[in-house]
Amino acid sequence: MPDDDHPKKQDHSSDNSGVSRRDFLKISGMSVAVPIVAGPKMVRAAGQEDAVHGPGKVAMEFTINGKTYKANLEPRVTLLDTLRDHLELTGAKRVCDRGECGACTVLLDSKPVYACSVLAIEAQHKKITTVESLMQDGKLHPVQQAFVDHDASQCGFCTPGFVVACKAFLDKHPNPSAEEIRRELAGNLCRCGTYDGIRKAIAQVAQKGA
Repeated sequence: MPDDDHPKKQDHSSDNSGVSRRDFLKISGMSVAVPIVAGPKMVRAAGQEDAVHGPGKVAMEFTINGKTYKANLEPRVTLLDTLRDHLELTGAKRVCDRGECGACTVLLDSKPVYACSVLAIEAQHKKITTVESLMQDGKLHPVQQAFVDHDASQCGFCTPGFVVACKAFLDKHPNPSAEEIRRELAGNLCRCGTYDGIRKAIAQVAQKGA
């Protein structure tokens, strides 16, 4: 059978476009990378434009325990590092530094958070409460006193985070059940194992009314 009777195979080597597949991929990759390489001054998120900060230090302002604090920090600095290393508020403890143990618990707009997992720059314009503010005029907060009464502190390293978490919990649940106590405080760990004392401390405050 003559060759002319066979369907002709497509010859990709003689593509008239003038752009090979390899060249096309190179061009496409460069197109995607351009915005990153260009380093935009603004980034768009959720339909809004936010200023890009860093990587150098930027001025920040915080409201902590009712007072205003100012600091020049890199945007990567956590709230925990800011409190301890820059503002000399060392109540929140650095233990796991991975958002697992709760020793660094503080309140952010009355909500308990791990300070090691929150960037300081994100904590601006919010009400920050640390364990330092709980004792007033030399008198322990009811939660702190209950920890003393029931020997719930022991080594004391996890105590500040537990006290802050317990305060937030009792503010939300003034008369908690045993199940609510176990569930709500599951994010705080005590290596001394004083959970029974902590539960009793919460029960004491709940009975008296914090």
